[in-house]
Amino acid sequence: MTFQELNLNTPLLRAIEELGFKEPTTIQHRVFPIVMSGRDVCGIAQTGTGKTFAYLLPCLRQWKFDKNKDPQILILVPTRELVVQVVEAVTKLTPYMSVNAVGVFGGVNINTQQIALESGADVLVATPGRLFDLIMNGAFKTKMIKKLVIDEMDEMLNLGFRKQITNILELLPAKRQNLLFSATITDDVEKLMNDYFSAPIRVEAAPTGTPLENIIQHAYDVPNFNTKVNLLELLLSSNEAMTKVLIFAATKALADQLFEQLNEKFPETVGVIHSNKEQNHRFNTVKQFKAGVYKYLIATDVMARGIDVAEVTHVINFDTPDVPENYIHRIGRTGRADKKGIAMTFVTEKEKVLQKGKKILPQGIHRVLCYLMHPNHSQLCLLFQELKVKQVGKLSRGVLLPEACHFS
Repeated sequence: MTFQELNLNTPLLRAIEELGFKEPTTIQHRVFPIVMSGRDVCGIAQTGTGKTFAYLLPCLRQWKFDKNKDPQILILVPTRELVVQVVEAVTKLTPYMSVNAVGVFGGVNINTQQIALESGADVLVATPGRLFDLIMNGAFKTKMIKKLVIDEMDEMLNLGFRKQITNILELLPAKRQNLLFSATITDDVEKLMNDYFSAPIRVEAAPTGTPLENIIQHAYDVPNFNTKVNLLELLLSSNEAMTKVLIFAATKALADQLFEQLNEKFPETVGVIHSNKEQNHRFNTVKQFKAGVYKYLIATDVMARGIDVAEVTHVINFDTPDVPENYIHRIGRTGRADKKGIAMTFVTEKEKVLQKGKKILPQGIHRVLCYLMHPNHSQLCLLFQELKVKQVGKLSRGVLLPEACHFS
């Protein structure tokens, strides 16, 4: 199928052509006719499969100019970074349309955002907390909203936005179209759809919670934290294919600790983002990562939801995620746009016990057992590069004993 077959108008087709896209992704061509029919939609697609364009294309196709300055399309997302990303996507799709997109989020002056909204917005992209505050301040009227898009609802609920979201839904016109897009659908998300959506049609580009096929996955079983650090430094220093690596840390403190250690070994090539960092710092860090100035980016789960970077070669889970949904979201940062990606997860015995029964990692994942690591051993570097080692065993005075290696 081509974009011409989707019944897009000329302005959108020209924009798509200039962006270099040839064919719609699975979620895009499956969702488009349903949205155009006016039905509510629950779109399930993994990160990197074109979810954003899946809802933007039909919404913009049906958008009509109105002299009223209040928004017609409302898009809710969990993070500031994702707000910026979606606004940029709208801008890319509408160079030949008179569509004004405005993004609002917390952590900055609300008065500036209120002025922007009072000046007029056709598409409003927002985080729930700041949006609710602006509605209460009378920055705009909700009566013109014809389409509501909720992106990554599961993450918004995890962040504690349930009350704000339900309050917002109560303030919107009853006659509207609801679109929800996510990589995972939890019980809480299902309940919210049952309460506020009208018989949504479920569209799956892939079974919910399943990893992308073009991501090669490995688990490294390690005894302790120090081995994780040595293993991480080894992989980064020995594998030339690791040109754009996203490293996940469970906490902000751990992210900072890893940054200090890696920045000393790989100066000027490492960045870190989490919610304690200033907004400008986060934006600039992601920009440097996109541009290739930073080869390695350390992030927490929440912050990484807003990262849309092409050609991430590897995702490294420094620690095992707590739930399968976070594992899917993490590894989905690589292997995008039909390109191959590699995901690596470091797992200690303690983490195995804590995660027992949760089925975080997929069955049959390739495992590498690492008892002790020496970060400077060239032979070990080569083995890990080829990813053919099953077990790395003993060290004797900093030298790997060859008989301790077991090959697959």
